[in-house]
Amino acid sequence: MTSILARKDRSAERKATEALPRNPTRRTRRLRYAATVALFLLPSAIPLMAFTVGPMIAALWISLTRWNLIGSMKWVGLENYQQLLADPATRNAFLHTLYYIVGYLPLAYAAGLAAALALNTKVPGRSLLRGIYFLPVVTSWIVVALVWRWLLNPDTGLINWLLHLIGIQGPGWWTDPVWSLPSIILASVWKDLGFIMVILLAGLQAIPEELYEAARVDGAGPWRRLFSITLPMLSPSSFFVLVLSLINGFQVFDQVYAMTGGGPNNSSQVVVQQIYDLTFRFGQAGMASALSWMLFAVILVITLIQVRLQKRWVNYA
Repeated sequence: MTSILARKDRSAERKATEALPRNPTRRTRRLRYAATVALFLLPSAIPLMAFTVGPMIAALWISLTRWNLIGSMKWVGLENYQQLLADPATRNAFLHTLYYIVGYLPLAYAAGLAAALALNTKVPGRSLLRGIYFLPVVTSWIVVALVWRWLLNPDTGLINWLLHLIGIQGPGWWTDPVWSLPSIILASVWKDLGFIMVILLAGLQAIPEELYEAARVDGAGPWRRLFSITLPMLSPSSFFVLVLSLINGFQVFDQVYAMTGGGPNNSSQVVVQQIYDLTFRFGQAGMASALSWMLFAVILVITLIQVRLQKRWVNYA
């Protein structure tokens, strides 16, 4: 009798267990999570595929052909890449781009840091000053370039007029092959200063004031506090600025196109300007696509190196 009751209890327990909903397996949970994430990412993933990934793949295909944007494509394989690597104009364009970055990046960072440090203090009207400094960032590059083209006009420009007042003969600026790229660098630093200032200012405001108070107690002066506290604690913001500025520096185009058009005598011809010229002036879309992929490879390698080296100097504590 006891065994019969035990069997009945086990049977009832088994039926009750089968009636309960089964727990999903780990694989099923992962699939559901992935589907949920994909559903929420879909509104942004579709434009990304349509306007970024898709054109990149199309450009890779075009780089392996000879095409003038009108006629039929002709498959040439890696011939476009071989011609670009052997062309001195490609080497000069990359050198001019590097020249621009080397001149632009230190000046832009130093100016942005100086402005951020100044506006991080309790100065009168600092909210208004922040807006004034940031105004060029939201201004069209074409407008900024035309204004600086006038300011740096060797004959009627304001800069040379001011230099003349103190007895200095102003250079030819954008009309001189030697000064064409420095002219573009000056305009770029002025426009991007506000953006760098805002990023660094946010980093400065996240530094605990107790660190500065302790440093003052120990007798540390302003320069010591700058190099021992401010710059190390500001390294994450500085890393973001450097990575973004390098990527933008390799893609410099608007100011070059509006101020010099790559001249005079190709002295300011940068990589993106050459891509534009190959496509729309010379009808060599295959060559231009190959050059754009070469530029993408260079940016990717340099960015990966920066990310790899950040562990040595970026402090996230």
